[in-house]
Amino acid sequence: MKTLLAPAALATAALTASAPAPAQPQAGYPTKTITIVVPTAAGGGNDAMARTIAQKLGPLLGQSVIIDNRAGANGSIASEFVARAAPDGHTLMLGYIATHAMNPALQKLRYDPVADFEPVGLVGYSPTLMVANASVPVKDVKDLIAQLKAKPDRYSYASAGNGTAPHFAAELFKLNAGVDMLGVPYKGSAPAVTDTLGGQTQFMFPSLFTAIPYVKSGKLKPLAVAGPKRSPLLPDVPTLKEAGVDGVDVQQWYGVFAPAKTPRPVIDRLNKALNQVLADKEVVKRIEDHGADVESSTPEQLGTLVKSELGKWKAVVQKARLTAE
Repeated sequence: MKTLLAPAALATAALTASAPAPAQPQAGYPTKTITIVVPTAAGGGNDAMARTIAQKLGPLLGQSVIIDNRAGANGSIASEFVARAAPDGHTLMLGYIATHAMNPALQKLRYDPVADFEPVGLVGYSPTLMVANASVPVKDVKDLIAQLKAKPDRYSYASAGNGTAPHFAAELFKLNAGVDMLGVPYKGSAPAVTDTLGGQTQFMFPSLFTAIPYVKSGKLKPLAVAGPKRSPLLPDVPTLKEAGVDGVDVQQWYGVFAPAKTPRPVIDRLNKALNQVLADKEVVKRIEDHGADVESSTPEQLGTLVKSELGKWKAVVQKARLTAE
């Protein structure tokens, strides 16, 4: 076999040597380790999702894929870093509803969620779950509302930072239920959950993906789903609408992004590899066991989603008079 292939290989080498090198920056991609930047602290739902993807993505691309957690400023630190990275496909981001829709809708940032990124592909969705510290003396949503109306400063809620889904969901709950509750922002869902477990804060609206391990262990008490339907993982937990509070629909989504001007062939290769990962039964099970629904897409479909969500949450900010303070 070596003897048969040698002449062809030599001919190919000769042609390559005599012809000018193609002007394709993506040739041979990837040529080094790929980094997926996660805008939240290690240990949260976003981090777990990114690590699940990275583990399978590396072998498909022939390079190591590592995770870089850059929490802070409600996802802006990670977003700015990736937006300014070399557009060669070696620095990516696990963006989500907060970094590419909610936070930009809430305040002016030093990055543009549309102009500064090339969408690679959608990863999936996860409903938002209203949870309480297991020891909080609240039976259900109606009981909580009654207690808050009797004593507005009785409880506080944790969020992953202003401009994140837990923040928006909590503020929409307060607005539509006609109650008040102090919000405590954290640098990501992991520390917010930790303090809710410890009782420093009593309530939170994390993604089901983040909350489900603690719900299963009995450390967090699920009160309601902040979405249009109940979760198959928690069939006995009502939606907020069923519990008497309409207008709180926060479906969290996640996607992979590259810096703007990343060559299209690189985006296409990443999208193909990402969609292969998301078709892996082991990956699907790991993600779905945590309460998220896997859904792949084209780069264009993710781009359309970002623009649509940005408009939606800008309207919510105006209606609810939300601020970054």
